[in-house]
Parts: sequence; structure tokens; C-alpha cells
Amino acid sequence: MNLDFVRLGWRTLWRDLRAGELRLLMVAVTLAVAALTSVGFFADRLQGGLQRDALQLLGGDAVVASDLPTPAALVERARALGLQTATTVGFPTMGRASEAQGGAAKLVALKSVPSGYPLRGSLKVANAPGAAAYTTRDIPARGEVWVDAPLLESLGVRMGDMLLLGDAQLRIARTIVLEPDRGAGFMSFAPRAMVNAADLPATGLVQPASRLTYRFAVAGPARAVQQFSAWAEREVKKPEIHGVRLESLESGRPEMQQTLDRAQKFLNLVALLAALLSAVAVALAARGFAASHLDASAMLRVLGQSQRTIAWSYGVEFALVGLCASALGVALGFGVHYLFVLLLAGLVESALPAASLWPVALGLGVGLTLLLAFGLPPVLQLAQVPPLRVIRREVGALRPASLAVLGLGVAGFAALLLAVSSDLKLGLIAVGGFAGAVALFAALAWVTVKLLRGAVNEATAPRWLVLATRQVSARPAYAVVQVSSLAVGLLALALLVLLRTDLIASWRQATPPDAPNRFVINVQPDQAAAFQKALQDAGVRDYDWYPMIRGRLVAVNGRTVGPDSYSEDRARRLVDREFNLSTAAQQPPHNQLVAGRWMPEEKDAISLEEGIAQTLGLKLGDRLRFDIGGVQNEARITSLRKVDWGSMRANFFAMYPVDHLDGVAVTYLAAYRAPTTAGFDNALVHQFPNITSVDMGATLAQVQGVLDQVIRAVEFLFGFTLAAGLVVLFAAVTATREERTREYAIMRALGARASLLRQVQRAELAGVGLLAGFLASCVAVCVGWALARYVFDFRWTASPWVPLLGALAGAVLALLAGWWGLRAVLNTPVVDTLRRAAE
Repeated sequence: MNLDFVRLGWRTLWRDLRAGELRLLMVAVTLAVAALTSVGFFADRLQGGLQRDALQLLGGDAVVASDLPTPAALVERARALGLQTATTVGFPTMGRASEAQGGAAKLVALKSVPSGYPLRGSLKVANAPGAAAYTTRDIPARGEVWVDAPLLESLGVRMGDMLLLGDAQLRIARTIVLEPDRGAGFMSFAPRAMVNAADLPATGLVQPASRLTYRFAVAGPARAVQQFSAWAEREVKKPEIHGVRLESLESGRPEMQQTLDRAQKFLNLVALLAALLSAVAVALAARGFAASHLDASAMLRVLGQSQRTIAWSYGVEFALVGLCASALGVALGFGVHYLFVLLLAGLVESALPAASLWPVALGLGVGLTLLLAFGLPPVLQLAQVPPLRVIRREVGALRPASLAVLGLGVAGFAALLLAVSSDLKLGLIAVGGFAGAVALFAALAWVTVKLLRGAVNEATAPRWLVLATRQVSARPAYAVVQVSSLAVGLLALALLVLLRTDLIASWRQATPPDAPNRFVINVQPDQAAAFQKALQDAGVRDYDWYPMIRGRLVAVNGRTVGPDSYSEDRARRLVDREFNLSTAAQQPPHNQLVAGRWMPEEKDAISLEEGIAQTLGLKLGDRLRFDIGGVQNEARITSLRKVDWGSMRANFFAMYPVDHLDGVAVTYLAAYRAPTTAGFDNALVHQFPNITSVDMGATLAQVQGVLDQVIRAVEFLFGFTLAAGLVVLFAAVTATREERTREYAIMRALGARASLLRQVQRAELAGVGLLAGFLASCVAVCVGWALARYVFDFRWTASPWVPLLGALAGAVLALLAGWWGLRAVLNTPVVDTLRRAAE
């Protein structure tokens, strides 16, 4: 018998497939590849869609945004390069129905557009709410206004009615379905009102002190746009240029980018857990596979096959298994990613471009790496089995894998997962946490096994407990492997539970159902008491109430600062505009103190949001000077706060820990959940006509709906990790099946009853499960806290009952896996068991 290794590998593959000995390996690899590629396909198509639609989202090839009319030098440069240009002006104002229609008022985001708008993309409009939408290159005609459909219901008006904007009355002609360059500023959440640029002067709303946003869009040949962008980037950084910036997709649509980034982190985390668990399952299954092929390999040596031929034949077999399982996983992942698109419908466009070949290459690479790094090392030892094993079964047993080979494989797989994670912190915590957990589990399991023998009094303890203790302590290496493997599987399952309950609950709490849905600004000091009374009379008891003070940062530690003091674009913009400052003797309950201390009524003190402190390079003890309407105010930074800007609460960059500041002009801001009473908002605006009321109800509902969609997608992918965890549990419990068979055969031959052996097996499994569950839950709490703190930016505290519940769950799952995987050991007749053990 002298076969080449390719034919031998193909024959052994076909035989092992029919015998079902490769089933566990293929399931583990398929699960890992499917989990990673499903996320990979989705992310790849999403990124392609964002790149495809980037120009439409901006409304041009490049956009210059400014607080004042676009500098003439920029306009002249664009025209000199032959570029098309369009300037839009946007700002918040109050839109009103006529008195004949009820006189209701509502904050609108007014936008004036010129002919040719938008330069990229198209408007989608309808002739009435609910009517068929269509694409148009038109803009509102003179005397017309196009609006978002919800504005009609809010004001109680219909198509063709007049909308009052300042001094102008404009006829409502169409509803806006899609506006490509809508953006996501605070006021963009208000319903849109779009007018012809020629009608803007008639409104009388543009005054010297008005806060407007000018967006100068350009479009044309790529080379000319690139030249303009590079020149404009240098121009806006000049010290004499203030409040001008070049917009990108990230700055123009941050709400899309932020939500999808967080969703992708969740999906990547779950995929990483599935891949890590699959690696453990492959290692366990491969060792079991190698153990069952020792005798066959010895017979091949007797029949004349060389070590090299046997080694290469198993390499061919595993390469073919890896390719088949990886291809199956890629196909499954490709199908699953369509479910993500459906689950996230509305958050992303379903008409995404086709995926590239990168996720396919990734899936094949992950699958082959899994088998080569974790499956092949123990199998290659089969080539070294001596022919003597045919008559002496005690020789040629498997040895622990070479540390060099195992370390190289683990390092390669870890590097691949870090690259796949797309977030270094996420990858390091997931991969590093699991690597550290395995080492910790092994060390603690070894210590526990050593202490176990002396912990049981064999003179008084039940016989089944004594035998179970001896079983575990007699094989410390097997016990350590089993506990560590079980603990790794249970660690992932515990993380699933914690992620599903605590972390996702924390995500939801960022925008709870009772979050404020109204923000009112410009309440004057002499109106404060009457305004609060109006809220209380309407049943509003819980609301945020803060003074708003406009101030510009002019000096840090006695040194004058301005935009030219900083190189980072965001820092330059912050210093170039006025801050919204506030005062409060008590620390806001929804702000977490991360450094320093908050002392009520402490003079000469100020508290900063940690993000702005980092951007401006500020630290505790620095002295800041603000120019507040011509009044100089200087204070020392005494604390830093963590602010969740997505919490729908009133938040400020800088706050003085006092009730009020003397000698400065203030207005007040209120944030509350509006009562359901009909006409409440209109009555409030009529009573206080100077206020600006922002209705965030639709935005809040949209954010909560997005969370529900993302959570459903995450939960769906959890199924892969759950399956991988169960595969690990099954592989860990059944890894010692051959050894148990021989030991139970001897004990049954010596007179042990099946009921006693059943008690021994249950006690052993329950003990191993208890220990593994306890260790896994403790590590899961630590890993979950790190993910919440450093990746998902949540405040999270796990329940103290988690380790206890994890230990109980580990015992139950180990017993169930043992019942399923080891039931044949006790049900097989004694004669068959002895004959099989003697072969």
C-alpha cells in the first residue's frame, strides 16, 4: 500500500465525513465564518452606499459653511475654476398659520434656495400629504413655500393655505419627502420650510444679529473641485477668517454616522465572540478527532506509509474541510446580511450597491486560519504515531501542542480578528479579554483541582462523591482543559445575557420613553415665574430649568486665545463663537463628575464638559476668562463632567456652580415632556410670543425606533454566538468520552452499578459546571464593564447575583450537555464496552 498524500487525504476525508467525525469541526468553522462575513457584507455594502451617496448628502462636490455670507475670495475662486455654485441660507424661525386658520405657531427650519439647487442629488416632493412622491429639479416659485408634511397637521393648515414667515405670506404648494442635504443640526429637527431665495428679503427675518448658516456648494470636474477644496482648506485657516469651515460627510450627517458606528460595534462584538468560541470548539474537536485516529495512523505506518505522506494527507483533508466549511459559512453570511438590511430598514437604504469580494476573502481566510491554527497542530501528531501502537496501545498518545506552533497560530488568528473588529479598543478588549480569561481559568482550575482531593473526607462522604472527586483529581490536565473550555463557552453566554439586559438597557436609558420632547429657549427673566407657573398649571412637574448666558472664551491662564491659538479645526470653531454658559448650585443629576469636585455656591469656580476640555487642552486648575456681553468673568476649572449629548436633556459645555452670576444678562431654557392636552404648545407661544419652542417628539420617536431596529439586528446575530457557545459546551463535555468509556468499563467489571456511575458522572459534571460558571460570570462582569466603559460609553453596574446565577447555569448546562453527549457511555452493554476498551 503506497498511496500519494492527495489520494490518501481525499479517501480519509470521505470516510470521516460519512462517519460524522468532522461534523463538529465543520459546524464550528461555519458558524464563525457566517457570523463574521454577515457583518462584513453588511458593512461593506453600507460603506459603498455612503460613498456613493456622499455627494448627494452634501448637495455638492464640496461645501463651504459659514455664519456670515461666504467670503468673496471663495466665490471668486470657484468661478475662476469654472465650477457651478449655489448658496443656501438656513436658520430657525417661527412659522404661523393665519388667524382665519387658528393662528397656530411652530418652530420651523427655514431654508432659502437659488435656481440650480441642489447641485448634486434631487429633491423628492409630493403634491399633498400621502400622495405619490416624485423627483424634481424645480425649486419653490416666487410666493410659494414647500414644507415637511407634519407641519401641516401641527398648524392645522392644508395645501394651498398661506404660511406666515416674518412679514411675508407664502402659499403652501408642495410637501418635501426627501431633501438630500438636510443635515442634522439641532434646528434641523424642526420641520423644513423651503422658499425661493428671491423671497427671503420680503420676510424681514434677516437682521444684523440673526444667526444664519450659509452653505456655499460647488460642483464640477473632479480636478477643479480638488483644487478648490485644497485652496479653501488653507484659506479658512487664516487668522482673519472666522466662522468658515469646509464640510465633509461626517460633519454634514453625524447622526447617520454615529448611529451606524454604534450598531456596527455591537455587531462586530457579537461576531468576534462567535469567532473566538469557534476557535475553542475547533481546538477541542480536533484533539478528539486526533485521539480517535491514533490506531488508524499506527496501522498506516505498519502498512508502509511514511510520516510525511500521513502528515500531508491530513493537511489536505483539513484544507478541504476548511474550504467547504468556509464556503458554506460565506454563503450563509451572505444570506444573513440581507436580514440586517431588512431589520435596519429606514436607517439605511435597502438599495445598497453590490458587495465587494473582500468579505468573501475574509471568510475563507478566517475559516482556513481557524483550522490551521487550532485544528491542525494536534492532528499532525498522528504522523508521529509509532507502528508499535498496533500491539501496545499505551504508546503514541497525544502530547500537548507545541507552544511555538500554538502561539504562532493564536497570534495570527488574534491579528486577523483585530483587523476585522474595525475598532482597536473593541478588538483588544474582546480578544485580549478572552486570552486573559483562558489563562486565568486554567490557573484557577489547576489550583482548585489540587485542593479538591483534600476537601472531601473519604471516610464520611457518600461513595459517589468520593469517586467523582477521585475522577477529577486523578486527571488534573483533563480537568483543567474541561473547566477552561466550559468557562470560555459560559463566558460568552454570560456576556450575551449581560449585553441583552444591562448594556442594551443602558443604551435605551440614554433616550428613555419619558425623555423631554420640548426645548424652549429665550424665556426672559421677567417671564420666568409666569412661564414655570404655566407649566405647572398644565401638569408638568418634572422639567429642566437653567439660565442661558452667552459668553466668548478670551483668555486661558491670563493668555489671550483666539482661533489662531489652535491647530485643530473643532477647537478653532469653538473659540471662534460664543459658548452657551449656565449656572446651577447643585450638580445636574444627569451629568457624571469624572474629575475634581462640585462645591455648591463656590465662587471663582467653573465646571467643564470633559470633551471640550480635551479639545481645548484644558485641565483642572486652569483659569478661564469669558467675555459675557462686555463683562469680563474669570473662574478656575474645579471639575470635569461627562455629558451625554444624546440624552435629550438640557446640557452645557460650561457651568458655574452658583445660583446666579451678578451683572450679566441671561435668558432661560426649559426642557420638559409636553402634556397631551390639545393646544398646549399654541397657548404657550401666544402667552409668551418671544420664546422659541422646539418640538423634539418626532426626533425622540425616531431615535427610539432606530434603537429598536439596531437591537433586533444585534439579537439576531446573538444566535450565532449562542450556537457557538453550545458547540463549545458539547465539545468540552465530550472531549474525555474515550477515557470515561475505559474507566467506566473497569468499574462496571468490578461490580459498580449503573446508578452509582450515573451519580458519579452527574456529580463530576455539576462540579465542573459550577466552577466554570462561577469563573465565567466573574470575568463576564469585568469584560462587560470594560466594553460599557471604553467602547459603548455607557454607565453600567452588574448585579451582585450574576456570579451565583452563572454558577447555577453552568451546572445545569454541563449536566444537559453531559446527558446528551455521554449518555451512550452508560447505556452501552458491559461486554461491548470492555471489548471496545480492549481493542
